[in-house]
Parts: sequence; structure tokens; C-alpha cells
Amino acid sequence: MGALMALSPRIVAQTTGDGEEAAEVFRPHTYIQMGGGAQYTLGEASPGDLLSPNVQVAAGWQFRPWLGARLAVGAWQSRGGINGVMTAGGAVGRTYKYSYVAPAADLVFNLSNVICGYSPTRVASLTAFVGAGVNIAFSNDEAMDITRSGYELAYVWDGTCVRPVGRAGIGLDLRLSRAVSIGLEANANVTSDKYNSKKAGNADWYFNALAGVRVAIGRTTRKAAPASQPEPVIPVAEEPAPKPVEQELRSEPTTQPAEAKAAEPVRRDIFFRINSFAVRDSEMEKLADLAGYLKANPEAQLRVTGYADAATGTAAINERLSAKRAAEVARLLVRKFGIAAGRVVTAHEGSRVQPFADNDSNRVSICVTEE
Repeated sequence: MGALMALSPRIVAQTTGDGEEAAEVFRPHTYIQMGGGAQYTLGEASPGDLLSPNVQVAAGWQFRPWLGARLAVGAWQSRGGINGVMTAGGAVGRTYKYSYVAPAADLVFNLSNVICGYSPTRVASLTAFVGAGVNIAFSNDEAMDITRSGYELAYVWDGTCVRPVGRAGIGLDLRLSRAVSIGLEANANVTSDKYNSKKAGNADWYFNALAGVRVAIGRTTRKAAPASQPEPVIPVAEEPAPKPVEQELRSEPTTQPAEAKAAEPVRRDIFFRINSFAVRDSEMEKLADLAGYLKANPEAQLRVTGYADAATGTAAINERLSAKRAAEVARLLVRKFGIAAGRVVTAHEGSRVQPFADNDSNRVSICVTEE
């Protein structure tokens, strides 16, 4: 399953007219799902005798890459089974069927995006959900007939019965296009002991296995806004100091040693694509500037602090990503530009600190020189 989740890259990039690449990021959207399959209702009969058809339709809202919600309605048929029904030929087992409709509300978690980060082009996505609803059961005529024949079903019911249901399940979606995917789902549902008309002393369960299709309504991604790059801090040359007042003539002129001027600090912001810690060619010139300053000022140190934007990923993913961004900048300065490793200090803030008002600009490593 881990191999399936990693089939696609984490970001998708398209080439714009000027040759630059524009990343696509998650966009909240609605979707519908439809599926059908089989249900197994736990009971006193062989599993094959307790299988019945099942369908499910759902409408959902994906409001974060890793989290969504849906309203789902499962329906069709459940089955029950008993042993010991007396007939002219002796005691036999009997099965019976009844109909139901079960609306429920679910929270849906995209585990692939939680574990591997968001990717709009991922081929396979693993999901899990938990939810609750009601089961509206009806058409229990076959169980009523067994009762009328003389076998007592302790919890037999007639008409319509409404019971609360708790549910959970897993799913696997296979992407066919931007909007369409096919999926498999398995879910387990638990309700009261009276669901199948038998008294068992414990909760009743039914399980569904479904195959179906999911269709997104509207676009699921948007182009990432280009990172706004603030003007770098450029050292400002100091005005020349005023000439000293001429001293009285002496037999020998005195020479005043020139005071050493402290170098102005330099800052460069290295911007990254979404979910990436690779330094782009367009940012490499900034590293060359930093390396040139450090070589010209051998006493200077450099502090590199990595950040991640708060709108994508989880706190844990952003923590790791910001650390990698800072480490990659330091690695290039040492390996590519020949700066001593002891002169570069790294730190990271994850997405706890957002140095820029624009979300996308916070995919950054901020580099500041220190004396």
C-alpha cells in the first residue's frame, strides 16, 4: 500500500508562457459518490446464506487535503438466520431477509495526504472514515412468518424500526482524471441487539463491501500564487567621517590608526516550491551573494532559519520540511561554495512562525549574517 501511495510526485507543475513553472495546490471542493456491492449480516447461518445486495450514495465536502465530511445513505437488504425451526422433517435452519435505509454522517481522512503530503496527481489514495447515523428497517415479513409458524423470535419486530448506528471503514481511490476516480470501500456497522429479530445478548453487526465511482464537482486545485520576494537588505555605505580639527604643529606629526568598520549584516530569502526543499536555479544567485560576503568577511557567521506555510500539510510534516529547507541551504553553501561548515548555523520554525503575510512566501529559508 505504501508503494501505491507514492506512485505520483507530491506536487504538479505546469509550464507557463514565460518558461516558469507554476505549482498547483489544493482547492476545497464538493464531490458525489455512488457504489454497490454486498452486505454480510452477522447471524446463525453460514456466511454465504447471510449475504445480500447493498448500495450507497454520498455527497461530500473536501475542505482540507487530509480531511473531509460526507452524508452517505446505504440501503437495500439485510438477512438473519436461526437454527432449530421445527418442521415435519425435523429441526432445520432458516434464513430471512428484510429491507433498510441507513443515512449517516462521516468524517473522512485521506491517509495518503497525512503520511506522504498532498499530491494532486497521486494515482492511489488510502482513506479511512468514522461516522454515525440511523438504520430504518422495514419489510420484516419473513421473520414474522417464522414466528407465526410456532418458532419464537424474542426480538421480532413488525412495521418499521429505527435504531442508531455507529460505523467505520476504509477505502482505496484510484484516480482516472482530475475529477473522476474509482474506489473500493469496506465498512462495519454496529446497532442494537434487536436489529435481526434475535436475542443474542450483544450488539448486532453488518458489513459492506462496495465498488463505485467518485466525481469531484468543480476544480480540485488552483495555481499557487508566485512567492513575493521582498527587496533584499543591501548594506548602505556610511558617509565619510568629518575631518578632524587640525592639531597644533608638533615637532613630529602623529599618525592616527584608522578604526575598523563593522560590516553591515546581509539578508537573503531563499524561496521554495510547495512541499519541496530543493533550491531552484533562480534562487542560487542569492547563495552566491551570501558566499561572496562570507568570503570577504571571514569573521562573519550565517544563520539560516527554515519555514513552511501554514495552509498546507500537517504540523509534523511542516516541521520536517522547514528543517530540510534550512539544511539544504547550508549544505550548498558548504559543498558548492566552499564555506566552512562551522560558519553556518541552521534553525527551523515549521509553520508555527509565519514571517510573511502572503501564505506562499512562507516556504522560505531566511539567511542573515552575524558578526
